[in-house]
Amino acid sequence: MTPTKQAKPRSIWWRVHSWAGLKLSIFLTFILATGTLAVFAHEIDWLVTPAMRVGQQDRPIASWGAIAHAAAQAEPAGRLQMVHAPLDPWFAVEAWVDMGKGAPRRVYVDPWDARVTGTHGWANVHRFLRQVHRHLMLPTRIGIPIVSSLSLLLLASLVTGIVTYKKWWRGFLRLPRGGDARRFHGDLHRLAGLWSLWFVALIALTGVWYLVETLGGNAQVPKLPEVTAPASAPPTGPALDRLVAIAHKAKPTLSIQEIRFTEENGVVFLGQDQAWLVRDRANGVAVDPATGRVTATLDGRALDAHQRISEMADPLHFGTFGGLTTKVIWFVFGVLLTGLAVTGTIIYAKRLEKADRSDRGAVRLGWAGMGAWAYAAMALVLLALVLTPGAIGGAS
Repeated sequence: MTPTKQAKPRSIWWRVHSWAGLKLSIFLTFILATGTLAVFAHEIDWLVTPAMRVGQQDRPIASWGAIAHAAAQAEPAGRLQMVHAPLDPWFAVEAWVDMGKGAPRRVYVDPWDARVTGTHGWANVHRFLRQVHRHLMLPTRIGIPIVSSLSLLLLASLVTGIVTYKKWWRGFLRLPRGGDARRFHGDLHRLAGLWSLWFVALIALTGVWYLVETLGGNAQVPKLPEVTAPASAPPTGPALDRLVAIAHKAKPTLSIQEIRFTEENGVVFLGQDQAWLVRDRANGVAVDPATGRVTATLDGRALDAHQRISEMADPLHFGTFGGLTTKVIWFVFGVLLTGLAVTGTIIYAKRLEKADRSDRGAVRLGWAGMGAWAYAAMALVLLALVLTPGAIGGAS
């Protein structure tokens, strides 16, 4: 009996790479595209929401107390919940007001003169892109594992792509050849893949971390002490300015980016301090508004390894840690990564088209090659879009 000839190692790696890139290409492209757009979600909202746009002025900005007072007065029927510092000098301050039921209402305030520029409902571009990219508008316990499991697909594509591309380190300056669509897209796919290696690895690893978190491996978040006498209303005006001064005295280097008005933990000031590459929530000061007593301080430098990884994940995944510069870099490579999913499908379809003797085109052959996975992917995408109005609606 003739022994069965085993497939060459390279052919096995190639099959894994082709499967990973083809079967879920529709779903993968959708998630990568929405994630890429999410990098500039706030900027897109700035373009379509006039109330978010302000003119930069050459003078000190208004106090937090004045800004919070203006926001509270704009929606007197609600309770001030949170105030966010502007992302850039041309952004308005954004405050969230709890209206009692449904989602909060957004109030925009000019940071230079504490003038309300407008109000807006909860639904916006940022909310849509964040939720559809993160969990497909599904309940988070279901949607996050589905989306973050794609990180395993990216890792498989990364490893198998390197293995199947012999002497890949020579291809960084090898331009795509013309004359044949299959060859051109193949060369383009390899070139974009090489330059995106670091980015694919980064997105895949942070995605794996999100999967670990949603399966129970999330890091512990510090629990703030409860205040003895919750304030009847959030402090604004001079009362809030006094608390800001207390917070700055407790942490002089804290750059306040967010103020939370809670009933349980008092007023919590969060932002950036001396720890690098952490979310705003890693640094802060909690103050009891009734007594002016500092009840807790948070320092990103004091995090353990598990907590530090958790706080680094978002800034690294979305490239927000370096402002507009890193956002542009992440957006460009996000486009390249999305293009890899598209060109990979084109390569497969062109290969089938060349071997197929029927009159079916590359699109139909590519769809057929995806099999049942194509219908599952389209179902998830369409379900996310159908669920969008209810998921990001709320208060108007």
